[in-house]
Amino acid sequence: MDLSDLTGLTARARRLAVPGRRRVLGIAGPPGAGKSTLAARLVEALDGLAVLVPMDGFHLAGAELDRLGRAGRKGAPDTFDAAGYAALLARLRAPQPGTTVYAPDFDRALEEPVAGSVPVPPDVPLVVTEGNYLLHDEGHWAHVRPLLDEAWYLDLDRARRVRRLVERHVRFGKPRPYAERWVADSDEANARLVERGRDRADLVVRPAPQDREPVGRRGFWAHSRRPARTGRMLYAVSRRQEAPACPVRTSPRRSPPTTTGPA
Repeated sequence: MDLSDLTGLTARARRLAVPGRRRVLGIAGPPGAGKSTLAARLVEALDGLAVLVPMDGFHLAGAELDRLGRAGRKGAPDTFDAAGYAALLARLRAPQPGTTVYAPDFDRALEEPVAGSVPVPPDVPLVVTEGNYLLHDEGHWAHVRPLLDEAWYLDLDRARRVRRLVERHVRFGKPRPYAERWVADSDEANARLVERGRDRADLVVRPAPQDREPVGRRGFWAHSRRPARTGRMLYAVSRRQEAPACPVRTSPRRSPPTTTGPA
């Protein structure tokens, strides 16, 4: 994605990045919706005004999941340290002069969280955080939404999400039949849970129906619930306000394979 495609969403995020005041932008959505891609592109476009802190850094370690008997449900709400994540967000909202806070990250190659991986300097005005359960309202997850100054929800149709998830699992070494079963049985169960929090978002971001599937580091777009006058123009729309329009460039690249898991 060319950065010009992110104009509207970046402008909206930039309004939160006020020097001298720390704010937190949350990007939620089901597995495979494109949260990490959008978050990374926003932080890159904001050029030093924001730091990305992923929720996935609070995955419980594999050994602990084995001990708890939850390894087969990795990615479900109770396979994360939700209380620790909420505590970190609260700490990030109140930066202390001269104190850098270190947040964990998640290594997909290792399938493990990695502590102390993301430095958050005290003078960075915006923290962008992304993950499945930012809008979840059960257990310690209920403490997360009040800590977000603004929350976006990425809404991608199931067929494309499933395709992207299967390809991601295959890319990180899982056999395709195993990846398809995991997506159908685990990821999609989590997706249904995540979708319940959609109405708690300030902004819903969707791909235009006529647009091609984003590939690799290409991003995500938002569009209005109302038909656009110009077919290739997309909009970011909130219940409170409408962000500037973002022109989309059609990519000549071929879409990924259309293999999907079982329904």
